[in-house]
Amino acid sequence: MPIRNPLKAFIAAGALTLLTTGHAMAEVPTWNGELRGTGDLGVVIERATGSVALVDTTHKTVLSHIEGFGDLSHASVKFTRDARRAFVFGRDGGLTRLDLLTGEIDGRIIQGGNSIGGAISQDGRYVAVGNYEPGGVKVFDTETMELVIDVPATYERPDGTSAQAKVVGVVDVPGNVFVFSLFEAGEIWTLDMSTPEPELTKYRDVGSMPYDALITANGRYYIAGLFGEDGMALLDLWHPENGVQRILPDYGQGEQRLPVYKMPHLEGWAMAGDQAFFPAVGRNEVLVADTRDWSLTKRIEVHGQPIFVMSRPDERQVWVTFAHPLNDRVQVIDTQTHEVIQTLEPGASILHKEFTPRGEHIWISARDSNQVVVYDTRTFEELARLPAESPSGIFFTNRAHRIGL
Repeated sequence: MPIRNPLKAFIAAGALTLLTTGHAMAEVPTWNGELRGTGDLGVVIERATGSVALVDTTHKTVLSHIEGFGDLSHASVKFTRDARRAFVFGRDGGLTRLDLLTGEIDGRIIQGGNSIGGAISQDGRYVAVGNYEPGGVKVFDTETMELVIDVPATYERPDGTSAQAKVVGVVDVPGNVFVFSLFEAGEIWTLDMSTPEPELTKYRDVGSMPYDALITANGRYYIAGLFGEDGMALLDLWHPENGVQRILPDYGQGEQRLPVYKMPHLEGWAMAGDQAFFPAVGRNEVLVADTRDWSLTKRIEVHGQPIFVMSRPDERQVWVTFAHPLNDRVQVIDTQTHEVIQTLEPGASILHKEFTPRGEHIWISARDSNQVVVYDTRTFEELARLPAESPSGIFFTNRAHRIGL
């Protein structure tokens, strides 16, 4: 007769109790009656209808179209620490929280007049929103959605008068710190939320019109693109005492800038080893810099003016999308040879894209084709076409565990 293990008997009895009472299972959210996690979920912005598509990246399917997010003509998404909820930042100043497991909105406030994005702190307690109108940053509690601190982006003009600046490039960095740029002011500020009284540090005269920014994967370098001049502004957060450094200055010296129909975006940064890949403002080029000294090492001629330049997670490829009127294609650059190795035509009005967490697939929004197209990044084979209403930004939950995304 086999010897009975008392520990196994105890566990079995406990499991039976849970199944018969149903108390534990009743508190666990399900999707259409199925118990599931959030690791392979994502959100696609449907800008024309103020809705989002909740997607399953493993099965390449749309689970639901969820309405009620307001003006999503320019929207971004951040995920909570547990990847359970998504905060959606809208053009109408709306901050909306979506429960990914129930597929329902479980919080919404109008916190400003026009928000452009935000970030969630390292410990997951705070969500910061960058505003165009009225300018400044507001920080909210992620659980209660109550206001924690309001930081106006007040700066002094050359004539001595004061004004509010548009805030762009809001990112989170280690230490519960937010970093952001002030467009009209030409400044970069840091907001330290780790202290009993939040501490604000201002870096002035960083360059003309910082329009967007990125943070490197290790949280060390904050880099703001400059729209009013060639070059970028770099803040080394390991050595903030050194101030802001200009990098890639005069990359377009002596050349006529092309008309710019849409600002390049930097937040989907492209790093590959000791290289950084950036979109050139007003030029049909991707710029390559050596991250050891931030010197310009290469210019790669591409199909049009780059908007998003993103690195596959293994850093062997960089995928590029373009501004109007040449926004019908996607090009792939080999990060070792710097050659364009593939050109794809997924549909009409291509801007946004997102890699699956390990990079085997890429999802691309074809806005005017009302489709999201999925490709194999090794073979470039088209794998799926999913319906979406004017899709734009694509955001997968693995961002919850990455600095600055």
